[in-house]
Amino acid sequence: MPANAEGKSAPQEKQKPRKRGFYSKVLDQAEQIDFELAAGVEGIDDEITLLRVKIKSLLEHDPENIRLIMQATNALAKLVKTRYNITREQKKGLKEAIGNVLKEVALPLGIGIGQAITK
Repeated sequence: MPANAEGKSAPQEKQKPRKRGFYSKVLDQAEQIDFELAAGVEGIDDEITLLRVKIKSLLEHDPENIRLIMQATNALAKLVKTRYNITREQKKGLKEAIGNVLKEVALPLGIGIGQAITK
């Protein structure tokens, strides 16, 4: 390898593609491709949208899974707070709004959500 002016080796023109060492052992090939694509996405808008879709799906297909629904809505609240740099008071209002939506959806379906929303 030729050396540059500082005496360091110049990078090789043809290098092997880098693997995502830390994650490569836990991701299958399709997930690795998705990981590479996701790595190019800036911001968290897609994650917020995906979480909203998943919460809707949970409410439709597994409405009794209150714990998971609450975890997902709390995660959504945190993502939205991060995205829009929401103050603590605004976050409280957002949680209340999400809770109200859950009440309006869950109660008509006959789902008991009482304690889970007040936490």
